[in-house]
Amino acid sequence: MCKIFIIDDDPFFGEMLKYHLQLNPDYEVYLFDTAKACLSNLYLNPDIICIDFGLPDIQGDELFKKIHHIYPDLPIIIISGQEKIEVAINFLKEGAKDYIVKNEHSKELLWSSILRLRENISLRKEVEELKEELEKKYTFEKTIIGQSEGIKNIFSKINKAIKSNINVSITGETGTGKEVVAKAIHYNSAKKNKPFIAVNMAAIPKELVESEFFGHEKGAFTGATDRASGKFEQANGGTIFLDEIAELDLNIQSKLLRALQEREITRVGGNQKIKLDVRVITATHKNLAQEVKKGNFREDLYYRIVGLPIELPPLRDRDQDTLILAKHFIEMFSKENKIKPLALSTDARKKLLAYSFPGNVRELKSVIDLACVMSDTSEITAEDINFYAIEKDSESFLGEQKTLKQYTSDIILHFLKKNNHDVIKTAKVLDIGKSTIYNLMNNVDLKKKQNN
Repeated sequence: MCKIFIIDDDPFFGEMLKYHLQLNPDYEVYLFDTAKACLSNLYLNPDIICIDFGLPDIQGDELFKKIHHIYPDLPIIIISGQEKIEVAINFLKEGAKDYIVKNEHSKELLWSSILRLRENISLRKEVEELKEELEKKYTFEKTIIGQSEGIKNIFSKINKAIKSNINVSITGETGTGKEVVAKAIHYNSAKKNKPFIAVNMAAIPKELVESEFFGHEKGAFTGATDRASGKFEQANGGTIFLDEIAELDLNIQSKLLRALQEREITRVGGNQKIKLDVRVITATHKNLAQEVKKGNFREDLYYRIVGLPIELPPLRDRDQDTLILAKHFIEMFSKENKIKPLALSTDARKKLLAYSFPGNVRELKSVIDLACVMSDTSEITAEDINFYAIEKDSESFLGEQKTLKQYTSDIILHFLKKNNHDVIKTAKVLDIGKSTIYNLMNNVDLKKKQNN
């Protein structure tokens, strides 16, 4: 429903406009014969106000200024018997949305003007609603599901990131949710109303990366028929998310470093320098420090982008989060497909917890979606759960030539790290004595591994 105020002291003309507008059932029209009556009813939150220039108590231009000062975004249409063009121009300069002269065409002109304004109002409301939805959607406590110590640590890091403009580097295995974390940081930060631009390095051909990053001028290269802005320019004022940053070619790395140092870019084939105000969030499943040692990544760029490091734990190290996430994905699937949420049977829970999920959270969602489809009852059973991924970690682990003592050391070290070096908890999980762990911790090789 669109609320329209008409302020006119001519009862015949005012009633005529009201009757004509109310032919549209979506319009709720209020008619006032004085400016004071209009001002005392602004609490009704009109969507559009139509003001007569000549009012008995306050002139129309004064009423316009009063309302426009309080509600600068509220559309106001001036309806006047004055045909002087300079009067209309002054009102439009001051912010009036339209100026309509009183004559036999007034009602049709007003009808067209309101239709046009309604489109703008609807678009503005839609944008505001989308912004609100984005803020709700990316409240990180809702988008990053889990209660494990590893996830609580991630929440702490995100909180630190959103309170500053520091660059952030996110690491973690494929499927752990690196882009989800990047969006959570952006949409909860001071830049939340500015652009978030995601760029996947692995998906851009090497020869096109510079143009994608910095844009290009018309004729800069074959096929450049128009000027184009790059991702950094599009993200200006907001956040750019560079996913799989380790895949970036060394030549482009130097150009990226220069752009970040100088905080400005130049389009390919151009000379104009464009100032940058952009936060950089990077992500990779590789160890960037190791890539630097191998000569695959520039050390100076590494220190420029590392900022606040956030390492996402794999799902296999997140304890009961697997079941919490499974329930969440069941609810999502049920809502999207308009079915009653399914329960997880005991055997299904055990099967999920016993699996290592090499594809992490992304794989779990696929497994749960399929299980919801396969279930023929009100619950998901172990038979409904199917795993298709190859568990490469276990194959490579067992394929190495090691002694039993070395394998034992590796296993204990893994669980010590997982349990934050809590010996008692690790001993309980592995069902071994604390002395076994302490004895191995005194081993020189194990000490070296823990320090690496």
